[in-house]
Amino acid sequence: MGRNAMKATKVIAIGVMPQAKLRERVLAIARGDYRPQARDPKIWFTSMKAAADVLSDENRALLRTIAETRPASITALAAETGKKSRRVSRALHTLSRYGLVDLWPSGRSLRPVAKDARYRIVVY
Repeated sequence: MGRNAMKATKVIAIGVMPQAKLRERVLAIARGDYRPQARDPKIWFTSMKAAADVLSDENRALLRTIAETRPASITALAAETGKKSRRVSRALHTLSRYGLVDLWPSGRSLRPVAKDARYRIVVY
């Protein structure tokens, strides 16, 4: 497959900044003193531990499984991974809060859709 035929994968920037500095940044943006650049992170964590918890090996494997199998529901994803639905649902809701997965209504259930992306972590 040629280079041009490959599907472009979006790179999602993830920032890690202490809470106090993150607050200063938000206030500077609100005052108009700082204008975020296009390459600036859109997802923020206040510590490396918090980032590692959300981007754990298990959660990244879950994102890969979603991308590869395109499950119709959280229950279908749980069956695919061999994990309990409650545990998978909790992980997906966390990933959704950070914008790493979308949960689309599908009848009476939610259909998880992983962002087709790579991640770039920027530590401040």
